[in-house]
Amino acid sequence: MKCSKKMTNLSSAIFTELKEKKLDLISRGREVIDFSVGTPDIPPDENVVEELKSEVSKIENYKYAISDSDELIDAVITWYKRRYKVQLNRNEITSLLGSQSGFAEVALSMIDPGDVVLTQDPGYPIFSVGPYLAGAEIHKMPLLKKNNFLIDFDSIDEDIAKRAKLMVVSYPNNPTASTAPRWFYGKLVAFAKKYDIAVLHDNAYSELVFDGKVGESFLSVQGAKDVGIEFNSLSKTYSIPGCRIAFAVGNKYIINQIKILKSHVDYGMFLPFQKAAVKALTGSQEYVKVVRNTYESRRNLLINGFNKIGWKVDMTAGSMFVWAKIPDKYENSVEFTMDLMEKTGVIVVPGSSFGDEGEGFVRIALVQSDDKILKAIENIEKSGILNIEK
Repeated sequence: MKCSKKMTNLSSAIFTELKEKKLDLISRGREVIDFSVGTPDIPPDENVVEELKSEVSKIENYKYAISDSDELIDAVITWYKRRYKVQLNRNEITSLLGSQSGFAEVALSMIDPGDVVLTQDPGYPIFSVGPYLAGAEIHKMPLLKKNNFLIDFDSIDEDIAKRAKLMVVSYPNNPTASTAPRWFYGKLVAFAKKYDIAVLHDNAYSELVFDGKVGESFLSVQGAKDVGIEFNSLSKTYSIPGCRIAFAVGNKYIINQIKILKSHVDYGMFLPFQKAAVKALTGSQEYVKVVRNTYESRRNLLINGFNKIGWKVDMTAGSMFVWAKIPDKYENSVEFTMDLMEKTGVIVVPGSSFGDEGEGFVRIALVQSDDKILKAIENIEKSGILNIEK
């Protein structure tokens, strides 16, 4: 049996290798502390869970949800207005069965084979997978530490910019945990208008911005709706990733194209999930503060602990990740990751799995309790892995 040639380039090799190594350690009776996958360990808001329980018990909620409910659309409009002071119209919103599928839907509805798509490097792999499946020619925009991991628009080749049809941008950023100031979004809109490029901004971590700062929306900048859309997700904000609740908002033409495609590939979001989303978006946002404070506290504990034992890690600004430079004695991030696992039981993700510019770093997901974080710090210190010589 033969599969599509496209599948040959869809590899999760590093995550498979990490999983196999983890199982090997466990089989040898070793304790592992897994910081690799960004799956929230914080229990979801009880109010949202109770709403979901109630709605699941109603027989009428098991029909096809061919379109988004008025209640859900109203909730998104209200939330965006309250949170970002962005006024959305009803034809500028569609639900997504998680942002992950949304990236593919945008690419398939916007891109023809050979079209140029700009993505970030390092970047979340799915940002490039959707365009790849659509047959795009992908060009990477380097995110460099000297630029605070922001896109340097002046460094993008003008010939490439003129050919580009779509650019995928994400802040707070995965994996670098950097945030973008408001002026950056102004430059993004200007760049997109100059070269007639559609923008997809992933804002999944907008509520996980630390040190008293507040996350921005790309759409809050004048002219943003003219050039693009924004994804937002309830997965990390409300700790319900398994429900696959997200939405795309912004440019009505792009939103309509997504809706048309979705009408051919899915029958909408399960109605109890829509009800749960409404509860989350319109209810008290105290839970969101708890989530934010938890991740910020873990960030502080982990980074301060690492610095104390000699692993120099810069303080990150947002998201649920830490982006850490590997010790100088290691040649690459995979080598360090595997040595770290073997000697300490601590699992991270090598930066090279997020792109060439990720080499020399590892990503650490803040998905372990304070006790586990302290244990990881202790294990790393005792292992001697940070010593100058191997």
